[in-house]
Amino acid sequence: IPYALISRQEKGTNKTVLFRKVFKRMILLFLFGLVYNGVLKNGFTDMRVLSVLSQIGIAYFFAALIMINTSTINTRLLWLSGILSAIAILQFLVPVPGFGAGVFTPEGSINAWIDQSFLPGRLIYKTYDPEGILSIVSATSITLMGAFAGIILRNKNYTQNKKTIILLISGAALVLIALLLSPIYPIIKKIWTVPFNLLTSGISFLLLAIFYYIIDVKMWRNWIFFFRVIGLNSITIYLGTRIINFYHSSQFLLGWIANPLGEYGNVIITIGVITLEWLMLYYFYKKKIFLRV
Repeated sequence: IPYALISRQEKGTNKTVLFRKVFKRMILLFLFGLVYNGVLKNGFTDMRVLSVLSQIGIAYFFAALIMINTSTINTRLLWLSGILSAIAILQFLVPVPGFGAGVFTPEGSINAWIDQSFLPGRLIYKTYDPEGILSIVSATSITLMGAFAGIILRNKNYTQNKKTIILLISGAALVLIALLLSPIYPIIKKIWTVPFNLLTSGISFLLLAIFYYIIDVKMWRNWIFFFRVIGLNSITIYLGTRIINFYHSSQFLLGWIANPLGEYGNVIITIGVITLEWLMLYYFYKKKIFLRV
């Protein structure tokens, strides 16, 4: 967001133009999510509406709107605090019919009740959807924290070493807060509790700091090509695994090696899957074919 949107806003790009850009991205990711869920195969009957891609798109949309329409770090932090507080209040204090308040089981959580009450279509786990409505709100908070990381990296007043230190301290603080909260407010991925949001954001800050230092500060870049090929077409391969059975292809090519090894043969098959996926992406890379939204 700071690089794709805020930088353009600073150069005078109208908010309406930026709004159209993020809205288009949200719609495209939502549609790709429907494709991933099998709408082209099964139609709209008993369809799962939300997906990982739609969650990314919607969370990005709302986080981008907040960033575009605010200019100070304090205001943005206030938005983040408000979102996290709202999630905590809902998950802790709002009673779910038949279960009560502060229940974190799949059936009894406020996430499940909201999904059952307001989310159309099929829920992937029948009682709730891990990419459901309240989970999207949580994902928005994580996206905002990612935007804060981008702001740190874009800050021209900070040296590269200072940026690394700030990212490390921020990441460690988020992880520590999540762990301190966890005895009373558990870290649960499937319903995206606030400690889970803080923990994942903290780990992401720490990893970003490490790789920023290695790649941009120390300029150790010879090893990154493998990941660059994947990163430039991440949505392509995510959708591609739904359309192309790479596992079957790997079994066809490497089964003669893997099958006699029993359970250990799964390692061979997995390496084959990753290799086939990467070779397809490498072909796209050489042909400059990129799916961007």
